[in-house]
Amino acid sequence: MTGNLRRVMTFRHLALFGITFVTPTAPFPMFGIVSSVSHGHMALAYSIALGAMVLTAISYGRMAGAFPNAGSAYSYTRRTIHPLAGFLTGWTLLLDYVLLPLMSVIYLALTAARFLPTVPYGVWLVSFAALTTGLNLFGLKITNRANVIMTGLMTAVVAAFFALAAVALRAGAGEGVLLSSKPFYNPAEFDVSRVMAASAIAGFSFLGFDGISTLAEDARDPRRDIGRATIAVCLLCGALFIAQAYLGQLAWPDFRSFPQVDTAFLDLSQRIGGHPFLAVVSFILVVAGLASAISGQVSAARLLLGMERDRTLPTRIFTYIHPTYSTPSYGILAMGLVTMAGGFVFSFQLAAEAINFGALLGFMGVNLSVIAHYYIRGQNRGATGIAANLLMPGAGVLVCLYLFLNLSMSAKTIGAIWCALGGVYLVWRTRGFQQPLPELASEPVKEPSQLNR
Repeated sequence: MTGNLRRVMTFRHLALFGITFVTPTAPFPMFGIVSSVSHGHMALAYSIALGAMVLTAISYGRMAGAFPNAGSAYSYTRRTIHPLAGFLTGWTLLLDYVLLPLMSVIYLALTAARFLPTVPYGVWLVSFAALTTGLNLFGLKITNRANVIMTGLMTAVVAAFFALAAVALRAGAGEGVLLSSKPFYNPAEFDVSRVMAASAIAGFSFLGFDGISTLAEDARDPRRDIGRATIAVCLLCGALFIAQAYLGQLAWPDFRSFPQVDTAFLDLSQRIGGHPFLAVVSFILVVAGLASAISGQVSAARLLLGMERDRTLPTRIFTYIHPTYSTPSYGILAMGLVTMAGGFVFSFQLAAEAINFGALLGFMGVNLSVIAHYYIRGQNRGATGIAANLLMPGAGVLVCLYLFLNLSMSAKTIGAIWCALGGVYLVWRTRGFQQPLPELASEPVKEPSQLNR
């Protein structure tokens, strides 16, 4: 027996899901890396990344209003550009959504094994993968309750960081001032190529806001709330990230003096709050990893549901919805198994490097979908239409493309291998391109007259 996804998500729930997925503490583990790569311009790097993400968030909101289903960016590009474009977008985003929970669970297992080395890493890995899978199997109501607790804890620690950093700066730590332009522009160290490379890395902190669109069939009013929640989460988290980058850069301005770049924020935490705050930050990074893993698994399962329902995938198991819990149970279990097995194969660094590849390609696909759907097919080409349907999404494409070109060679290599595997699958699925991809699932599409709103 197959049930249906239950529409339980209000705007508040969707926004909470997005904030939990992105995590308010996302810049914590990225502090040393972004600061070093940007040569001390961390706040500027996050500002540029926010600009790119906002343009894309607006495009997500507009497409969610036209196609409120669980496939997200995959569905948008498939229905507005071409089924092959949809497949490419879905395939690359699948890499993103698989690696996000995988990376989070690996981080959780590594952290736990560091504090309790007598328990093997593999035991921690399996335990955390099972925990995230179990919570998601019992439905979004259980997930929402967990999200409330975890987001509350993370927000409290971010607030404590703001307060402690301000007190430390007033006491003479770091730059010794609360107002300075250096985190945004320091002429002695400024290098535009380094700032843009750091912005591409900073974009990683925003990953997850797009996951809101995968909950379109869980939302009570998807046409209204998906877009609003996506943009709100992007702006709110962006403001928090820039503030964290600004205060952190002022409190530790010498980016060349980090004892260890990967864990620089732990050293910063100890500098401004001593061992007690260091312990709190270590704990909250575990909470953030768990929150991201739970939310990432939700999005991955719903992407599989959308792709399989359109017969892009050959099986018919991921469309099964549990009749009691209203969850895509087999998709969640599949993601849990992939996370569990992948943790024994992938390193944290390898997973982290590959994530932005799929995300940025997916973001470009969504921006192009707005142009195809509203500007080309909808022919909304007045002055307002040109700005909203061509220039803004076009700018989103260009900014994401620039960030994509600045990804590391490792990220591009892993992404290229994944795309090659997708190409092999596509050749098999179409019998050497002798057969088209399966027809689109029937779904009402807005007429051009409805697109001019």
